[in-house]
Amino acid sequence: MDFNMKKLASDAGIFFTRAVQFTEEKFGQAERTELDAHFENLLARADSTKNWTEKILRQTEVLLQPNPSARVEEFLYEKLDRKVPSRVTNGELLAQYMAEAASELGPTTPYGKTLIKVAEAEKRLGAAERDFIHTASINFLTPLRNFLEGDWKTISKERRLLQNRRLDLDACKARLKKAKAAEAKATCEGDTVPDFQETRPRNYILSASASATLDDTSCPPSWAEWKEEYPGGWRPPCFFLLPLNPSVTRARGCLSLPKDRKLWNDEVDKAEQELRVAQTEFDRQAEVTRLLLEGISSTHVNHLRCLHEFVESQTTYYAQCYRHMLDLQKQLGSSQGAIFPGTFVGTTEPASPPLSSTSPTTAAATMPVGPSVAGLAPPGEAALRLEEVTPPASGTRKARVLYDYEAADSSELALLADELITVYSLPGMDPDWLIGERGNKKGKVPVTYLELLS
Repeated sequence: MDFNMKKLASDAGIFFTRAVQFTEEKFGQAERTELDAHFENLLARADSTKNWTEKILRQTEVLLQPNPSARVEEFLYEKLDRKVPSRVTNGELLAQYMAEAASELGPTTPYGKTLIKVAEAEKRLGAAERDFIHTASINFLTPLRNFLEGDWKTISKERRLLQNRRLDLDACKARLKKAKAAEAKATCEGDTVPDFQETRPRNYILSASASATLDDTSCPPSWAEWKEEYPGGWRPPCFFLLPLNPSVTRARGCLSLPKDRKLWNDEVDKAEQELRVAQTEFDRQAEVTRLLLEGISSTHVNHLRCLHEFVESQTTYYAQCYRHMLDLQKQLGSSQGAIFPGTFVGTTEPASPPLSSTSPTTAAATMPVGPSVAGLAPPGEAALRLEEVTPPASGTRKARVLYDYEAADSSELALLADELITVYSLPGMDPDWLIGERGNKKGKVPVTYLELLS
């Protein structure tokens, strides 16, 4: 492999210099170019977006796939750019076990028949879960990953470049400040030895004028030559070592004061030119980084749309689960209600109020899980005839319907959201149900769908 040792050494020197400069800034020993408040707010907002996106992504992955081993396997397949193998969901696996158990224990027995019915429902639930995971991964997880692996990496790269440009700018400012201070010192004290080590880092290449003046290939001039070149006055030559590079030094005679001032002027001009270039590069990089950081607002809009799609897919999934379990509950109640009356009584609390969406896929999900359609009353109440029921003299109340409710049979009263009905209870009646009346219609209504009014 071909190594460029000069470039490697140069990069190492730059890294060491910036590390020292950054450390001095942390301890307050060096000046630092501060960014404006708006830019700092953009940086803080971008960092916050990145951190919370990572947390939401990881927790959503846990929600969709609780098994950590399966998540690691999917991650490896994704990095290897290979298709993730199809995996059986927990519901489908449970359905498989139930079907095998029913086959072995006897599919014609009551237990075997029930196992088969539950297995079919669990299989449908597993298929719905698979569709939900697939939809959520495409519509929600993929955009989050694309932001972290694409846009955020670009932002991080430009921020590192901006940091380097700022360090270069601060170094140029410090260099110009030292050059001007040394020039003033040389002018006031008559210093005849321009010490460039104070203004330039080690191995720094001098400007063309300084290199031509301090040509290390020329021989030191004689006293007569100095006197002839500077008739206004000359000094006895003194000697000093001036490092031009790591391996070459030369004993040189002292320059006269006019020549010294010219060298310092050249040095100051050189530092000012480098400062202008560094300032231009810093401003350009700051503008590029600012535009990328302002693009975080567009990222928020995109993630908001993806969040709506995730909620929509989750709503569809739970709506399917509700329908499948409601069908299963009806089947189990109708087939075994005579043997096990009151066994399948639903006591689940109602879900949150319906969403504003009225799409067919979300309509079922907005319906809370109400009591079962079978076994609603104890055995003594099963033979209750609604036409013979009369409201008590006292104890009737008004109630407002919270959600739509579809009657499962003729003993129940269908409800519409926000309507007012009269309700009352009968002795020995299931506390989860009331008798509701609306006009000349009456029937059992679930308490969880009502808001009782005083």
